[in-house]
Amino acid sequence: MIDIVTRFRGILWSSLILFFGVTGAMAAETHPPGLPDPVLLHSAYGGDETFRYDVSWSGGIKIGELRLRITRAALDPESFEIHARVTDHGAFRFFYPVDDTFITLVQGPERLPIRYEVEQKEGRSYKAHRLTFYDQEGGGVRYRKNEEAEKAFSVTGKVHNEFSAFFFTRVLPLALETSVVVPTFADEKRHEVVVTPRRRTRLDQTLLGPVRVIEVLPRMTFKGLYDKSGDTVIWLTDDNCRIPVRIRSKILIGSLTAELVAYHGTSCGRQWNLGQQEPGH
Repeated sequence: MIDIVTRFRGILWSSLILFFGVTGAMAAETHPPGLPDPVLLHSAYGGDETFRYDVSWSGGIKIGELRLRITRAALDPESFEIHARVTDHGAFRFFYPVDDTFITLVQGPERLPIRYEVEQKEGRSYKAHRLTFYDQEGGGVRYRKNEEAEKAFSVTGKVHNEFSAFFFTRVLPLALETSVVVPTFADEKRHEVVVTPRRRTRLDQTLLGPVRVIEVLPRMTFKGLYDKSGDTVIWLTDDNCRIPVRIRSKILIGSLTAELVAYHGTSCGRQWNLGQQEPGH
């Protein structure tokens, strides 16, 4: 149990964001860049949405929550703010409290990030503020942590961060067993993250009821903000909504599952109001 608690900082967050897989030969292979489907851009990434996930460890013990919110800019239909918050739950709050907030601003048809801000509050005393700016056209990234000196990096081509990459995957065509690359900046350099749709299947018990889904497997070679371990699979609804209903990540001891328990907003041209809406979110 202590091992699970001490790994919470690294694994709870990392199991909930798309690019958390195993390293290996797949990451070194050559694959085409992922390009958005114009229809999906409108249906699955064109409105305001709120997601809440319960995170449980192997036997169903709830250890945390992830809340995601996408807000469309009032004056620009292709600009959005992605807001995320990760918190622990129950007894885990006593051992290692976690309350991390992540805000990403994205623009354009590829929903590329231009600004990324992180506020970390973990354990009894750890706090960190991180701020990243992306010059997508000029090929530059600027990063600063707390009061440290700003760092500047040159990158070849456009890049996502972990959050923008997660939501960008919703609008990829996702042909089975056809891998594509979603370039992602992490650990101070550009990585070509390989995303592979494995199969179409059915999940009988979800917030949306029985649904057809696409299993998506990401593979990456970077660590990002936190250490990671094991395979991760994301289940997206097999329709023009592409709602992420479940995420599962293997860890050293068992696995973690993030289950969608509330979903609100506009997607696929309809208004959703599933699960309890929490005040202020």
